[in-house]
Amino acid sequence: MNFSSMEYFSALARERNFTKAAERLHITQQSLSSHIAGMEKELGCRLFVRHVPLELTYAGEVLLRYAEDFQKAHTAMRHEFCDISQNQMGRLRVGIAATRGRMLLPDTLSLFQAQYPNICVDLTEASNEALHQKLTEGEIDLAMADFPAALPDIGLRDFYREEVMLMAEKSFFASIYADDAENVRCKLQAGDFSPLADCPLVLGGTEDIDGRIGRNVLKRAGVERPKVRASSHNAGTLLALCMHGVGACFCPKNFAWAMLDKKQFQTLEIFRLGKDARYQIRFGYQERTYQWSVVEAFMECARNAYADGRKRP
Repeated sequence: MNFSSMEYFSALARERNFTKAAERLHITQQSLSSHIAGMEKELGCRLFVRHVPLELTYAGEVLLRYAEDFQKAHTAMRHEFCDISQNQMGRLRVGIAATRGRMLLPDTLSLFQAQYPNICVDLTEASNEALHQKLTEGEIDLAMADFPAALPDIGLRDFYREEVMLMAEKSFFASIYADDAENVRCKLQAGDFSPLADCPLVLGGTEDIDGRIGRNVLKRAGVERPKVRASSHNAGTLLALCMHGVGACFCPKNFAWAMLDKKQFQTLEIFRLGKDARYQIRFGYQERTYQWSVVEAFMECARNAYADGRKRP
């Protein structure tokens, strides 16, 4: 067995499918099958029960524990020697939600690549829950996400505070509430969101932070059947629909500020939703025997990019 054998076995154990695992590893299915057969011959026992999906045998479960520990140690070793030699090369796997990535990554990667031109940043865009799982399973090195609870063997560092707000294009808002618009505006500013029963909305999904917060606001306001005109997991799409007067939306203020110019931003009615709409975005990373300096450098670039973005008019 060698380094590749452990990587191939771990990928197959995760995918439980030769075709998918081979695609993930960028090798042929025949090559993967040959490697696994060689490992089984060397160990003297079967590692998988060959049915669909594949199933680990008891021996396979035992080997998976060793393989996971081996891969962690191997990764830590490679990173430490990159730091010792000061020859930073390789791949940094970063996970982030698509909306947050659109806001943060262009400036972050520009700063990072200027310092580390030989590091390839492999991006994974997924929901917060999916990023938590990928980080725990070692599929990514760093996540920028909402972490409502601690995860085993995962280190966390605060990044910035995010706040979801209710937004509506001003002419749309005026057309919906007509002569009562000022009264409704006062109610919303005071935290009474019951007038949203009469307002068309564009909403995020239940697994999206903005969608979850928005639905909670509606529920507390007694709006049992909101007028949902469109739904999407993409906050950029929802914000664009809002700007075009399709409906009001629940959107992170930081994202709207980053995506819109000052003139566009001023065309919006914006209402705060209370403390439950505020949450902390954190960096999450696997706690290894050796922490690669490149991970720290990427976090610092992200902090600097965010701070610079906040200074823009």
